[in-house]
Amino acid sequence: MRTALVTGAAGFIGSHLCARLLREGWQTRGLDSFDPYYERRLKERNLAPLLAHERFAFHEADLNRARLAPLLDGADVVFHLAARAGVRSSWGADFDSYVDANIRATQRLLEALSGSHTISRLVFASSSSVYGEAAGGPTGEDAPRRPISPYGMTKLAAEGLVSAYHASCGVPTVALRYFTVYGPGQRPDMAFHRFCRALLLGDEITVFGDGTQTRDFTYVDDVVSATLQAATQGPSGAVYNIGGGSPAAVREVIEMLAHLAGRRARIRFGDPQRGDPRATAADTRRARDELGFRPRVPLEDGLAQMVAWMTELLAEGGGS
Repeated sequence: MRTALVTGAAGFIGSHLCARLLREGWQTRGLDSFDPYYERRLKERNLAPLLAHERFAFHEADLNRARLAPLLDGADVVFHLAARAGVRSSWGADFDSYVDANIRATQRLLEALSGSHTISRLVFASSSSVYGEAAGGPTGEDAPRRPISPYGMTKLAAEGLVSAYHASCGVPTVALRYFTVYGPGQRPDMAFHRFCRALLLGDEITVFGDGTQTRDFTYVDDVVSATLQAATQGPSGAVYNIGGGSPAAVREVIEMLAHLAGRRARIRFGDPQRGDPRATAADTRRARDELGFRPRVPLEDGLAQMVAWMTELLAEGGGS
C-alpha cells in the first residue's frame, strides 16, 4: 500500500485528489491550514466524505509552521497543492499572504524533502498564469514565462524553487501547469461557481470584460488523472501543461450553463480586470506522449456536473 501526503487537501482540487487516491487504495494524509481566502464551511464540506474513510488522516496545519518530519515520514509521494489562489486579489495589501503561502511554504516543504530518500515524487501544482498573455495558438511548456499578475509571479517563483531543489538537492519533482480547472467543489470566487449560482437564483451574472475572452477549461477529474499519472510516470524534473483541449469563450459557457439550468441568463459586462489574460490554450502534447494524458470530460458534460452540484449546494443553504 502506497502512502501519499496531499497539501491543500480541503481545497477544490485537493479534496478530489484525496478521494481518487482513497478509491485506488492509497493510504492518504491530508494537510490544510483552512486559509480564510473563502469560507471554512465549504472546505469542511469537501472534507466530510474523506474523514469517514479509515485510510485517510487529516492534519490542520500551516506549512510555514508545521512539524513536517512526522507528516513526511513513510510517504511515497507528496502532492503539493496548497497555495493562496486568485489572480485579482493578489494585487496590493494581500500580496504578503501570497508570498507566504506560495513561495515560503513551498521552500520549507522542499527543504524538508531535501534530506529525504524515501519519496519517489513531489508533484507540484503550478498554473497557466506563469505564461501571462499567450503569443497566439496553444502554449507549449518552453514558451516564455511572463506572468501579468502577482499570483502568477508567485507560482513562477515556486516553480523556480522546485527546479532548484531538483537540480541541486536531488528532490524528485514534477511540475504541472493547470489550465482553468472547474467542476463540483469549485471555489466561490471562480467564474463557473458564480455563474451557476446566479443562474439558479435568478440573479444577474457579472462578467469582467466583453465575454469574448477564451480559456482552456479543464474538468477536475481530468486534472486529478494527470496528477496521478505524473506521480507514477513523470520523469524527475519534468514540467507539463494540463489542459482540457477545447478552449471556449466565456459567453459560450454562460449559454451552455443557461441551457443546462433551464434558465435565462442576465449578464452585466464590467471592466476587464488587471492580471486576466485574453486567452489561454494548452499545448498538451508532452503530457500526452510521456504520461498518456488525455482529457476525457467534454465541456458540456462537466458543466452539467457543475449545475447539479450547485443545485445541491443551494438546497443545503450554501452556494455563497
